[in-house]
Order: sequence, then C-alpha cells, then structure tokens
Amino acid sequence: MVTFTDGAKAHVVAFLAEESEPLAVRIEVLDSSPLAPQYDLALIEESEKEAGDQIYEQGGFEVVVPRSSVDLLKGATVDWVESMQGSGFKVENPNIVPIGQGLADGPLADRVKQVIDMQVNPAIASHGGSVGLVEVREDVVYLEMMGGCQGCGMAAATLAQGIRRIIMENVPDVKDIVDVTNHEAGVNPYY
Repeated sequence: MVTFTDGAKAHVVAFLAEESEPLAVRIEVLDSSPLAPQYDLALIEESEKEAGDQIYEQGGFEVVVPRSSVDLLKGATVDWVESMQGSGFKVENPNIVPIGQGLADGPLADRVKQVIDMQVNPAIASHGGSVGLVEVREDVVYLEMMGGCQGCGMAAATLAQGIRRIIMENVPDVKDIVDVTNHEAGVNPYY
C-alpha cells in the first residue's frame, strides 16, 4: 500500500509524541485530477476510523486509508521534503502523474506541435505571446500560454475561439484542449 520514507516516518512519530492519546495517520486522495492532484494527511482518533478503511502498521504508527482512496494510493510513497518554499509531506504516486511530467512526443503530439509552430504561434506573436505543448494524454492536449498570453484577460477567448479551433480542425484526433498556464504569474500580459 502506501510507504512512508524514513524521513516521513520520523516526522509522523514526532507529531504523535506530542499528542496525549493514541492517534493514527489517515491519508486520502481529495482530488485525483492530473492537473493538480491533492492529498490529505491527518492525525485521527480511533473513533474516526470507518468500516471499509484499510488499516496497517507503518513503522511505529497506524495508517488508515479510506476505501475510496485504496486503489489510487497503491504503490504511493510519502516523503518529508524541505525546500525554500517550506517543508512538509510530499506524495509520490505512480497512479496519478501530474500533467507536465509525462512526455510530449508521439505521432499525435508531433502533429499538434507542427500546428502550433506553423499556425498558432505566428497568429499570436503580434501580441508577444506564444503557446507550448506540455503533454498529450489520452487524446487531450495540455497547453501552456507564455509571453503576452500569460495573464492576458483575453487568454480564455484566444484559447476557445482561436487556438482550439485551429488545432482541432487540423488534428481531428484531438478530443479536448486544456490550458494549464499559471496566468497569475504573467509578468507582461497583452491586456
């Protein structure tokens, strides 16, 4: 099931040592979207365990996985990470790979890249914008808007009325196009 690294175990044991009553660690998947998977790790009391939970021992503490998360967490690893942004638990899950960690290659991706390079980017270059292919997954194209398109108030319209139309007309195998741009980080939006 879920494996805790030595660093993660040490932090869980330290948190549990501060508590006056025995607690378990519950881990569950709150959102399995590949755009932004979300997990919840919480200390719970015995009374908070539910029928159907998978419960097992993990090096000095009990781990509780709700029935709805059992399959999604098989083979996952929980680690403790420290970085400039802060420290905390990080879940590495082979069942939920975030967008951008896969490859943007293959025949469909190559056709989409060609359309982006030959038609989409020249059309939005006058606004200082460009689009990059992040990943193709199950015939869904994930794009990132850059330059003048990143943070532009018209980015959604550009995607819906321009980019989507151009790509889907030229590559009919594409089922959907999703913008994964962090528009809040745009430094010089066109609008």
